[in-house]
Amino acid sequence: MDRAGAVGDFPVNEMTEVSVGDKQVLVINDGGQFYATAARCPHMRGHLAQGSLDGTIITCPLHGSQFDAKTGKVVRWTNFTGFALAAAKALRHPRDLKTYQTSIQDGDLFIEDADG
Repeated sequence: MDRAGAVGDFPVNEMTEVSVGDKQVLVINDGGQFYATAARCPHMRGHLAQGSLDGTIITCPLHGSQFDAKTGKVVRWTNFTGFALAAAKALRHPRDLKTYQTSIQDGDLFIEDADG
């Protein structure tokens, strides 16, 4: 397990990008429940911390893909329509977001297998 920071470093109902081991990880504090995912969208590599958060749903700032931070599952592939949607589907396929287990010990948040 790798320490991500003190629990207080992660504002409630927000997402924060941190370095954990040799990876960039997105930490979501959903009312005191913590989730951790890859920091970049698996489709177009957008910085998810620059996107939006609604509960545990993360929206990519580049193309509107949405992911559930609890599971990493794609909620919405893209917000593109028409030709842009057809092109996106031809070039990329929906991929789930990598997730990591979290735990709290002595007021610190730890991410499991962030290096794995």
